Amino acid sequence: MITKTEIGRRALLAAGVAGLALTVIGRRAPARASEGNFEIMLSEAEWREKLSPQQFAVLREEATERAFTSPLNDEKRKGVFHCAGCDLPAYSSEAKYDSGTGWPSFWKAEEGAIGTKEDRSLFSTRTEVHCRRCGGHFGHIFDDGPAPTGMRHCLNGVALSFKPAENA
Repeated sequence: MITKTEIGRRALLAAGVAGLALTVIGRRAPARASEGNFEIMLSEAEWREKLSPQQFAVLREEATERAFTSPLNDEKRKGVFHCAGCDLPAYSSEAKYDSGTGWPSFWKAEEGAIGTKEDRSLFSTRTEVHCRRCGGHFGHIFDDGPAPTGMRHCLNGVALSFKPAENA
């Protein structure tokens, strides 16, 4: 005979399993950079031809480069950081700072250069930042940056190219 305690335990277990299933379903991976409507749309084969394998993984598949591996993390010259996929000017060196995280970090983007979306991967909710023109994944934005914005645009260096200012 099943007791009320056993029924209660079974109901609690079933509710827990259902809750876990809903959480996993609700946290499905975000859409890839290749999904959506952007000014510049290339096929996967065209992107693979244009980009290095690491750039493709980051810009088109939303991978992350290893911390402290990008030469752009230590770039200190005046100039502009462009999208490595479509060459859109995205971040000024004037907004760059050393966050200590191992990735190039900025407190703001150039006007109209980026788009954002919710990223619910890795069991958390973050703000993903991408190129507004080609949809290439740059990295994430966090609210622990310096004044005046308080934001930290934590970016993959491989997603960017640097163009030094002339006469700098």
